[in-house]
Amino acid sequence: MNKHLHTILVLGFLLSSLTIFAQSDKQKKLEAKRQQILREMKQINALLFTKKKEEKSEITLIEDLNYKVSVRKNLIRITNEQANLLTREINSNQKEITSLREQLQELKDDYAAMVVKSYKSKSEQSRIMFLLSSDNFKQAYKRLQYIKQYANYQKQQGESIKAKTKALQELNIQLSKQKEDKQKLIEENRAAKRQLEKELKQREVLMASIKSDMSKYTAQIKKKKQEADRLDKEINRLIREAIAASNKKAGNKTSTGKFVLTPEAQKLASNFEANKGKLGWPVSRGVIKAKYGKGRSLTDSSVEVNNPGIKIATTTNAEVKAVFNGEVSQILIIKRGNPAIMIRHGNYLSIYTNLSKIYVKKGDKIKTGQVIGQVFTNKTNGETLLGFRIYKNNQKLNPQYWLSKY
Repeated sequence: MNKHLHTILVLGFLLSSLTIFAQSDKQKKLEAKRQQILREMKQINALLFTKKKEEKSEITLIEDLNYKVSVRKNLIRITNEQANLLTREINSNQKEITSLREQLQELKDDYAAMVVKSYKSKSEQSRIMFLLSSDNFKQAYKRLQYIKQYANYQKQQGESIKAKTKALQELNIQLSKQKEDKQKLIEENRAAKRQLEKELKQREVLMASIKSDMSKYTAQIKKKKQEADRLDKEINRLIREAIAASNKKAGNKTSTGKFVLTPEAQKLASNFEANKGKLGWPVSRGVIKAKYGKGRSLTDSSVEVNNPGIKIATTTNAEVKAVFNGEVSQILIIKRGNPAIMIRHGNYLSIYTNLSKIYVKKGDKIKTGQVIGQVFTNKTNGETLLGFRIYKNNQKLNPQYWLSKY
């Protein structure tokens, strides 16, 4: 094998190794996502499906089931992506194994030819005669260098064969593991699909029950939406008041809709901002049952909902914890609703709604993780839902982007 060909083979091996590494990195990210969804599914079962069905309203049951179905579908999708990526990795490895076997055979053939040639001129006498038969000293020196180079090349070929053999063995082990992983994913996905079919049948039965008296349920859904809109309007009013009062206190009477920050408040805001995606959850255990932004009612798709924050399903009598250092800006007493707490972090606000108990008062300095209240449990539908919002001045933000992943 010439030196140029050997270099090409080495470069090819390195490039294919980089491809395998990139695929493996993607596989790790997919597995992390899958594990996160599995943890979420475990929380859903623990928080939403351990109570007796009789304790929940039909609307709550269908919402919980729809939520579970959507998470289950996401789990199946991610698992499919993993299995498909593994298929590509297995095919890539099989090609690499074929290529390595060909290279190994070529190396062995080349090495065998060298061994035969070396054997024919192996004796010390033959080498001396080869040197003595030189026409001059210069030719003898060149022949000596050739003998040394040939011996080194033999050694390199031997090392190369060892390296290729080891790489081939490692690839075979990797391939075997990938096939096992793929089979495991396929089996898990089959189980998930069987469970999904059961849940879809349950949902079908529930929806049939609801549709028989849809006007009643639609009225309930619209009433919930009206209550949510009223809460949203009240919170927006109180935020405007808080900004105006804070700015007036700072000697700034211009209405900009933004907090005028002292150096201390600016530092707090910067620290809060630096912790985006790392904030602790406001409850010890919970799942996000209602996401931020526009969407459709889980029960009646004709009803549009627009969540200004997220709703976290949690355990009965769950304690509420502040997500970051700050100061209690307002205790919100909502007409025909449950109280809420607004905590200021510079020009950021975290708001905790649907509380049954409040352990702080306006003006209190709050530490990260401090218990500030308790979540209200609705005895009619069996739900324990914490509303959680984050604002920058009067601008709504998606709280999911700020909380750490479970």
